[in-house]
Amino acid sequence: MIKSLKRKISLKSKDEISKLKSAASLTMEILLKIGEAIKPGISALDIDKLARSYCKEHGVRPAFLGYGGFPGAICVSVNEEVVHGLPTSRKVFKVGDIVSLDFGVIRAGFYGDVAMTFPVGVVSENAQKLLEVTKQSLYEGIEQLITGNKLIDVSRTIQKFVESNGFSIVRDYAGHGLGKSLHEEPQVTNYVYKGYPDITLEAGMVFAIEPMVNEGTFKVKVKRDRWTVVTKDGKLSAHFEHDVAITENGYIILSEI
Repeated sequence: MIKSLKRKISLKSKDEISKLKSAASLTMEILLKIGEAIKPGISALDIDKLARSYCKEHGVRPAFLGYGGFPGAICVSVNEEVVHGLPTSRKVFKVGDIVSLDFGVIRAGFYGDVAMTFPVGVVSENAQKLLEVTKQSLYEGIEQLITGNKLIDVSRTIQKFVESNGFSIVRDYAGHGLGKSLHEEPQVTNYVYKGYPDITLEAGMVFAIEPMVNEGTFKVKVKRDRWTVVTKDGKLSAHFEHDVAITENGYIILSEI
Protein backbone atom coordinates (compact mmCIF):
# COMPACT_ATOMS: atom_id res chain seq x y z
CA MET A 1 0.00 0.00 0.00
CA ILE A 2 1.06 3.63 -0.52
CA LYS A 3 2.94 5.02 2.47
CA SER A 4 4.46 8.39 3.29
CA LEU A 5 8.22 8.97 3.20
CA LYS A 6 9.56 7.86 6.59
CA ARG A 7 13.28 7.31 6.12
CA LYS A 8 16.12 9.00 4.32
CA ILE A 9 16.68 7.90 0.72
CA SER A 10 19.85 5.81 0.44
CA LEU A 11 22.29 6.94 -2.26
CA LYS A 12 24.31 4.09 -3.75
CA SER A 13 28.03 4.15 -4.58
CA LYS A 14 29.37 3.05 -7.96
CA ASP A 15 30.37 -0.28 -6.41
CA GLU A 16 26.89 -0.79 -4.96
CA ILE A 17 25.29 0.08 -8.29
CA SER A 18 27.55 -2.48 -9.96
CA LYS A 19 26.37 -5.13 -7.50
CA LEU A 20 22.77 -4.13 -8.01
CA LYS A 21 23.32 -4.41 -11.77
CA SER A 22 24.59 -7.95 -11.27
CA ALA A 23 21.52 -8.89 -9.22
CA ALA A 24 19.00 -7.13 -11.45
CA SER A 25 20.32 -8.43 -14.78
CA LEU A 26 20.36 -12.00 -13.47
CA THR A 27 16.81 -11.56 -12.20
CA MET A 28 15.68 -10.52 -15.67
CA GLU A 29 17.66 -13.32 -17.30
CA ILE A 30 15.88 -15.88 -15.14
CA LEU A 31 12.49 -14.23 -15.63
CA LEU A 32 12.84 -14.36 -19.41
CA LYS A 33 13.77 -18.05 -19.22
CA ILE A 34 10.71 -18.71 -17.09
CA GLY A 35 8.58 -16.73 -19.53
CA GLU A 36 9.58 -19.08 -22.34
CA ALA A 37 7.76 -21.87 -20.49
CA ILE A 38 4.41 -20.09 -20.49
CA LYS A 39 1.95 -21.98 -22.69
CA PRO A 40 -1.50 -23.55 -22.45
CA GLY A 41 -1.68 -26.32 -19.85
CA ILE A 42 1.18 -25.03 -17.70
CA SER A 43 0.25 -24.13 -14.12
CA ALA A 44 1.41 -21.33 -11.88
CA LEU A 45 2.95 -23.97 -9.62
CA ASP A 46 5.05 -25.21 -12.56
CA ILE A 47 6.31 -21.64 -12.95
CA ASP A 48 7.22 -21.48 -9.27
CA LYS A 49 9.16 -24.75 -9.53
CA LEU A 50 11.10 -23.33 -12.48
CA ALA A 51 11.91 -20.15 -10.53
CA ARG A 52 13.28 -22.16 -7.62
CA SER A 53 15.28 -24.38 -9.95
CA TYR A 54 16.90 -21.46 -11.77
CA CYS A 55 17.75 -19.75 -8.47
CA LYS A 56 19.45 -22.92 -7.28
CA GLU A 57 21.32 -23.24 -10.58
CA HIS A 58 22.69 -19.69 -10.26
CA GLY A 59 23.39 -19.90 -6.54
CA VAL A 60 21.01 -17.09 -5.55
CA ARG A 61 18.04 -16.86 -3.21
CA PRO A 62 14.51 -16.05 -4.41
CA ALA A 63 13.73 -12.69 -2.84
CA PHE A 64 10.00 -13.21 -2.40
CA LEU A 65 10.02 -16.66 -0.79
CA GLY A 66 8.93 -16.13 2.80
CA TYR A 67 8.91 -12.32 2.42
CA GLY A 68 6.09 -11.21 4.71
CA GLY A 69 5.03 -14.84 4.72
CA PHE A 70 4.64 -15.16 0.94
CA PRO A 71 4.68 -18.91 0.17
CA GLY A 72 6.14 -18.83 -3.35
CA ALA A 73 9.37 -17.91 -5.11
CA ILE A 74 7.51 -15.90 -7.75
CA CYS A 75 4.22 -14.01 -8.02
CA VAL A 76 2.01 -15.35 -10.82
CA SER A 77 -0.99 -13.15 -11.62
CA VAL A 78 -3.41 -14.09 -14.42
CA ASN A 79 -5.87 -11.85 -16.29
CA GLU A 80 -7.72 -9.75 -13.68
CA GLU A 81 -5.08 -10.53 -11.05
CA VAL A 82 -2.95 -7.41 -10.61
CA VAL A 83 -0.08 -8.45 -8.32
CA HIS A 84 0.92 -10.96 -5.64
CA GLY A 85 -0.81 -13.87 -7.34
CA LEU A 86 -0.16 -17.16 -5.56
CA PRO A 87 1.63 -19.82 -7.68
CA THR A 88 -0.88 -22.65 -7.21
CA SER A 89 -1.53 -25.82 -9.19
CA ARG A 90 -5.17 -24.77 -9.67
CA LYS A 91 -4.09 -21.82 -11.80
CA VAL A 92 -3.64 -23.39 -15.26
CA PHE A 93 -2.95 -21.18 -18.30
CA LYS A 94 -5.14 -21.25 -21.39
CA VAL A 95 -4.97 -19.55 -24.78
CA GLY A 96 -5.96 -15.89 -24.52
CA ASP A 97 -4.75 -15.43 -20.94
CA ILE A 98 -2.22 -12.80 -19.95
CA VAL A 99 0.21 -13.83 -17.20
CA SER A 100 2.11 -11.33 -15.06
CA LEU A 101 5.28 -12.63 -13.43
CA ASP A 102 6.87 -10.60 -10.63
CA PHE A 103 10.21 -12.02 -9.52
CA GLY A 104 13.23 -11.11 -7.43
CA VAL A 105 16.55 -12.56 -6.33
CA ILE A 106 19.17 -11.77 -3.72
CA ARG A 107 22.72 -11.88 -5.09
CA ALA A 108 25.72 -11.01 -2.91
CA GLY A 109 23.40 -9.20 -0.51
CA PHE A 110 21.70 -7.02 -3.14
CA TYR A 111 18.22 -7.30 -4.62
CA GLY A 112 16.90 -7.54 -8.13
CA ASP A 113 13.15 -7.05 -8.68
CA VAL A 114 11.50 -7.26 -12.10
CA ALA A 115 8.13 -7.98 -13.70
CA MET A 116 6.70 -8.72 -17.12
CA THR A 117 3.30 -9.70 -18.50
CA PHE A 118 3.22 -12.47 -21.10
CA PRO A 119 0.46 -13.43 -23.54
CA VAL A 120 -0.59 -17.08 -23.71
CA GLY A 121 -0.89 -17.73 -27.43
CA VAL A 122 -3.07 -15.26 -29.30
CA VAL A 123 -4.78 -12.71 -27.06
CA SER A 124 -7.51 -10.17 -27.72
CA GLU A 125 -6.69 -6.91 -29.48
CA ASN A 126 -7.38 -4.93 -26.30
CA ALA A 127 -5.25 -7.28 -24.19
CA GLN A 128 -2.37 -6.80 -26.63
CA LYS A 129 -2.81 -3.03 -26.48
CA LEU A 130 -2.85 -3.20 -22.67
CA LEU A 131 0.48 -5.03 -22.67
CA GLU A 132 2.05 -2.60 -25.12
CA VAL A 133 0.83 0.52 -23.31
CA THR A 134 1.92 -0.79 -19.90
CA LYS A 135 5.39 -1.66 -21.16
CA GLN A 136 5.80 1.66 -22.94
CA SER A 137 4.58 3.58 -19.89
CA LEU A 138 7.46 2.02 -17.95
CA TYR A 139 9.99 3.40 -20.43
CA GLU A 140 8.24 6.78 -20.56
CA GLY A 141 8.67 7.01 -16.78
CA ILE A 142 12.28 5.82 -16.86
CA GLU A 143 13.18 8.60 -19.29
CA GLN A 144 12.37 11.11 -16.54
CA LEU A 145 15.05 9.68 -14.23
CA ILE A 146 17.52 12.50 -14.77
CA THR A 147 19.51 14.33 -12.11
CA GLY A 148 17.67 17.53 -11.22
CA ASN A 149 14.23 16.28 -12.24
CA LYS A 150 11.61 15.60 -9.60
CA LEU A 151 10.29 12.18 -8.68
CA ILE A 152 6.80 13.48 -9.41
CA ASP A 153 7.87 13.85 -13.06
CA VAL A 154 8.14 10.06 -13.26
CA SER A 155 4.71 9.49 -11.75
CA ARG A 156 3.05 12.19 -13.82
CA THR A 157 4.52 10.93 -17.08
CA ILE A 158 3.41 7.33 -16.48
CA GLN A 159 -0.11 8.37 -15.48
CA LYS A 160 -0.52 10.73 -18.43
CA PHE A 161 0.65 8.14 -20.95
CA VAL A 162 -1.57 5.37 -19.57
CA GLU A 163 -4.70 7.47 -19.26
CA SER A 164 -4.24 9.03 -22.70
CA ASN A 165 -4.41 5.49 -24.08
CA GLY A 166 -7.70 4.72 -22.37
CA PHE A 167 -6.48 2.64 -19.44
CA SER A 168 -6.15 3.29 -15.69
CA ILE A 169 -3.27 3.23 -13.21
CA VAL A 170 -3.43 1.14 -10.05
CA ARG A 171 -3.15 3.51 -7.07
CA ASP A 172 -2.85 1.16 -4.10
CA TYR A 173 0.56 -0.28 -5.04
CA ALA A 174 3.75 1.38 -6.20
CA GLY A 175 7.39 1.12 -7.19
CA HIS A 176 10.11 1.74 -4.64
CA GLY A 177 13.75 2.26 -3.82
CA LEU A 178 15.98 -0.80 -4.07
CA GLY A 179 19.29 -1.91 -2.56
CA LYS A 180 20.21 -4.25 0.26
CA SER A 181 16.50 -4.26 1.08
CA LEU A 182 13.73 -5.22 -1.31
CA HIS A 183 11.67 -2.14 -0.48
CA GLU A 184 13.50 1.08 0.32
CA GLU A 185 12.41 4.71 0.33
CA PRO A 186 10.95 6.37 -1.55
CA GLN A 187 7.78 4.79 -2.87
CA VAL A 188 7.31 5.59 -6.54
CA THR A 189 3.64 5.85 -7.36
CA ASN A 190 2.46 5.70 -10.94
CA TYR A 191 0.09 8.62 -10.46
CA VAL A 192 0.18 12.08 -8.90
CA TYR A 193 -1.70 12.79 -5.66
CA LYS A 194 -2.17 15.66 -3.25
CA GLY A 195 0.77 15.93 -0.89
CA TYR A 196 3.23 14.17 -3.23
CA PRO A 197 6.68 14.54 -1.57
CA ASP A 198 9.09 17.09 -3.05
CA ILE A 199 11.97 14.80 -4.02
CA THR A 200 14.73 15.95 -6.36
CA LEU A 201 16.43 13.15 -8.26
CA GLU A 202 20.12 12.66 -7.47
CA ALA A 203 22.94 10.47 -8.71
CA GLY A 204 23.07 7.30 -6.63
CA MET A 205 19.32 6.82 -6.36
CA VAL A 206 18.09 3.38 -7.41
CA PHE A 207 14.45 2.60 -8.09
CA ALA A 208 12.25 -0.29 -9.08
CA ILE A 209 9.76 1.37 -11.43
CA GLU A 210 6.64 -0.75 -11.96
CA PRO A 211 3.45 0.52 -13.54
CA MET A 212 0.40 -1.70 -12.96
CA VAL A 213 -2.23 -0.84 -15.54
CA ASN A 214 -5.88 -1.88 -15.64
CA GLU A 215 -8.21 -2.30 -18.59
CA GLY A 216 -11.10 -0.77 -16.63
CA THR A 217 -11.25 0.88 -13.20
CA PHE A 218 -8.10 1.56 -11.21
CA LYS A 219 -9.80 0.13 -8.11
CA VAL A 220 -8.59 -3.19 -6.75
CA LYS A 221 -9.32 -5.60 -3.91
CA VAL A 222 -7.48 -8.44 -2.17
CA LYS A 223 -8.88 -11.96 -2.49
CA ARG A 224 -9.65 -14.19 0.48
CA ASP A 225 -6.22 -15.80 0.19
CA ARG A 226 -4.93 -12.46 1.62
CA TRP A 227 -2.35 -12.14 -1.14
CA THR A 228 -3.83 -11.99 -4.63
CA VAL A 229 -4.82 -8.47 -5.70
CA VAL A 230 -7.51 -8.32 -8.41
CA THR A 231 -9.29 -5.59 -10.35
CA LYS A 232 -12.60 -4.65 -8.75
CA ASP A 233 -14.45 -4.90 -12.07
CA GLY A 234 -12.86 -8.19 -13.12
CA LYS A 235 -11.18 -6.67 -16.17
CA LEU A 236 -7.58 -7.31 -17.23
CA SER A 237 -4.42 -5.94 -15.62
CA ALA A 238 -0.78 -5.84 -16.79
CA HIS A 239 2.51 -5.21 -14.97
CA PHE A 240 6.05 -4.38 -16.12
CA GLU A 241 9.05 -3.50 -13.93
CA HIS A 242 12.70 -2.52 -14.33
CA ASP A 243 15.40 -1.60 -11.81
CA VAL A 244 17.05 1.72 -12.68
CA ALA A 245 20.00 3.67 -11.25
CA ILE A 246 20.57 7.41 -11.67
CA THR A 247 24.16 8.49 -12.37
CA GLU A 248 25.79 11.81 -13.20
CA ASN A 249 25.78 10.68 -16.84
CA GLY A 250 22.13 9.64 -16.98
CA TYR A 251 20.13 6.61 -15.97
CA ILE A 252 21.17 2.95 -16.26
CA ILE A 253 18.50 0.25 -16.60
CA LEU A 254 20.13 -2.29 -14.31
CA SER A 255 17.78 -5.11 -15.22
CA GLU A 256 18.44 -4.98 -18.96
CA ILE A 257 20.45 -7.89 -20.34
